[in-house]
Amino acid sequence: MSEEITISLQDAESLSLEVLQHNGYSQAHAEAITRNVLAAQRDECHSHGLYRLIGCVNTARNGGVDTHAMPEIIDQAPGVVRVNAHQGCSLLSFEMGKKPLIEKANQTGIAALAINNSFHFSALWPEVEALSSEGLIGIAMTPSHAFVAPAGGTKPLLGTNPIAFSWPRPGGTPYTFDFATSVVARGEIELYKRAGKTIPSNWAMDDKGNATTDPAAALAGAMLTFGGYKGSALSTMIELLAGPLIGDVLGHETQAANEQKTGKPFHGELIIAISPAVFMGEQAANHLQHAEVLFENILGQGARLPSQRRFEARENSLRNGITIPKALYDELNALTH
Repeated sequence: MSEEITISLQDAESLSLEVLQHNGYSQAHAEAITRNVLAAQRDECHSHGLYRLIGCVNTARNGGVDTHAMPEIIDQAPGVVRVNAHQGCSLLSFEMGKKPLIEKANQTGIAALAINNSFHFSALWPEVEALSSEGLIGIAMTPSHAFVAPAGGTKPLLGTNPIAFSWPRPGGTPYTFDFATSVVARGEIELYKRAGKTIPSNWAMDDKGNATTDPAAALAGAMLTFGGYKGSALSTMIELLAGPLIGDVLGHETQAANEQKTGKPFHGELIIAISPAVFMGEQAANHLQHAEVLFENILGQGARLPSQRRFEARENSLRNGITIPKALYDELNALTH
């Protein structure tokens, strides 16, 4: 069992800001990234938590992100706002584009935010929950680098291509899901490698197209889509909607930042906001309450709602702080010097 350490959320925030700013990120970018990774760590989403700071530092050192870029907001259409990230991290672009997105959704009923030319590494659920906290339904998706083979194939072509959805619930936590259209997130395989553990045989193939339980071989080969052809179709949909539809690249046209500084990690993200109040008018509250029947029946069968574990973890973290491997804590501290 690896040694672990528990720290307060305040100390984790300070550590994150220090790591990022010491490694060149502007205060605005450092704060936006910290809010995201801290939310993930607080909810015990370890593969998208403080661990991701290591990747942010490496990407900056390898020239894969403009750490001082200021996003440019473009009023594209009555229902569309576009943000040019100018090769900066997508998180600051989302935070700056969120307000006009919400305003447009509340005016037109449905609106889209297209983030272009951005470095993206983060979980999507904090973004859709930022919309559901405003009473809006949120959908977000983004392609990533070519890590995943299409169903029936053996070579990386698709990204892990996550999609997230959040539905506001009266008087409670939202109904939220966020998942990769690959079997697991790539970060999950990376964590298995760090821990020296084998992965399940249905997660990935090696570079020869054979099933593997070795995380290193999986990272060098191709991940699999979840649900076979169904996951492959959803992944392709995300490539199209968060790529050509918003005037950005396909996942396989990008490459992770590298030491040779030849990587091109920049791509797009699409966020859609829907207003129940505009769709349903004065009946909106009644219909949102009607939706609760579905959730009650799911729980009534003994099933759980997505994110239920995450919300429980949040309560624990707010009371007791966060627990991470000491090796990760030491590695992050080393990045502040």
